Amino acid sequence: MAKEDVIVRFEKVSFEFGHKKPILDTVDFSVRRGSKITLMGQNGAGKSTIFHLISGDFKPEAGDIQIMHGLTIAMAKQVVRPAELDYTLKEFFEKFFTRKVYDIDPKIEAVLDVVNLDCPHDRVVRTLSGGQQARLLLASALIQDPDLLLLDEPTNNLDKAGIEHLTKFLINYDKSCIVISHDAGFLNSFTEGVLYLDVFTKKVDQYVGNYFDVRDQIAARLEKEERLNAQLAKTIQEKKDKANFFANKGGRLRLVARRMRDLAEELEEEKVDSRKEDKTIRPFVIPMQEDLSGVLFKLESFSTMVKHKIHQRKAKVELRRNQRLLLAGPNGIGKSTLLKAIARGTAKGSTITPGVKVGYYEQDFRTLNFEETVFETLLKVSDNKIEEHIRKVAAGFLITGDAVFTKIGNLSEGQKGLVAFARLVLEKPGLLLLDEPTNHINFRHIPVIAEAINKYTGAMILVSHVPEFVSQIRIDQTLELDK
Repeated sequence: MAKEDVIVRFEKVSFEFGHKKPILDTVDFSVRRGSKITLMGQNGAGKSTIFHLISGDFKPEAGDIQIMHGLTIAMAKQVVRPAELDYTLKEFFEKFFTRKVYDIDPKIEAVLDVVNLDCPHDRVVRTLSGGQQARLLLASALIQDPDLLLLDEPTNNLDKAGIEHLTKFLINYDKSCIVISHDAGFLNSFTEGVLYLDVFTKKVDQYVGNYFDVRDQIAARLEKEERLNAQLAKTIQEKKDKANFFANKGGRLRLVARRMRDLAEELEEEKVDSRKEDKTIRPFVIPMQEDLSGVLFKLESFSTMVKHKIHQRKAKVELRRNQRLLLAGPNGIGKSTLLKAIARGTAKGSTITPGVKVGYYEQDFRTLNFEETVFETLLKVSDNKIEEHIRKVAAGFLITGDAVFTKIGNLSEGQKGLVAFARLVLEKPGLLLLDEPTNHINFRHIPVIAEAINKYTGAMILVSHVPEFVSQIRIDQTLELDK
């Protein structure tokens, strides 16, 4: 089978989610054997849906998806399903095979080594950190040794060492791979082309080149479209002005006025619809809880996990208004566990001053009720119960129109993240806890989020493995959990 062979082809594929939300409209693209492709698009555009269509989990409502005969496909999902959290690692891997594999332990050890995850096979998935679970999800796809590997946000929660391992693996991977990610540097290390899903037209544009090349091509095209629209808008206004002028003259000039209006309408149709997926969220502010002073939070001791053993550590951290703490350390050391315990008020050695309201952005969004709608979720935490106010806040995070009545569980992971930020805006916390707040978030939104965090005037604790993001945040103290 030659490298030029097409292994996946979409021909005029259309798909709707729940018959109410069109996602793909007569989409055409192809993937060749051995290619390394990035799938781009706005949060909620339907990138993960394309993966499910390729894997056969979903069926198109129109068009045809051609998969090369005998092609094996494996997908590394973004999150572990709740039902899988109580599996042991061995049980978790076993479910990816249709028949019992008697020599599975060496296979497990081999893929755990590839993703740099040192864990006993009888360890329960629930006890792994977010970063360790991300590595496990990646390993679950690799153990199948597929012809086509589908990776959905594989760098989320991974520390620097984890990303380096994954990057090296993908560069050397001699089969086909499609990756959804917002990590520009990671993508540019191996990408040969981009499939760009437009959330507005529901089409997929196919580009050749590395990630940065394609990003520049898209930006140049948008700039050209905007210039064309600006020129058309100017001409349209001139025609309308002339039409009004001639209409007021009466007589035969009214026919000229009508012609001018017809020309204006024809030019309106020539305007290129602006791509909604290229919008960023509006600048926003997370208000601080009022009437707070003095020390808002203390940390005197904490626990870490090193080589599967718990160690107690001492600390001397005090946070007042406008002070920020970064929790640092490798995957599995206990950063997210500590942050979660602080949020729940169960962290031994930590004290939140009575009366201080905590705003917690949890990396897997478990603070959100997946059965509630966006509107219900925001209404519960808002002082202002007026629908117009709730809609306005949601719209700032690109949740507009009837989308506010969508259940949280039906949103993409990126949209869930934007809802979590909208909730923080309405909660007005005194202590802000952020656990990997850029996971799943479109890269265009990240500077806006960084600016909002920098303007927050309460106390804050941050966990993030994204150096580019951390560099944009003013940090006062860093607590290295592994030192």
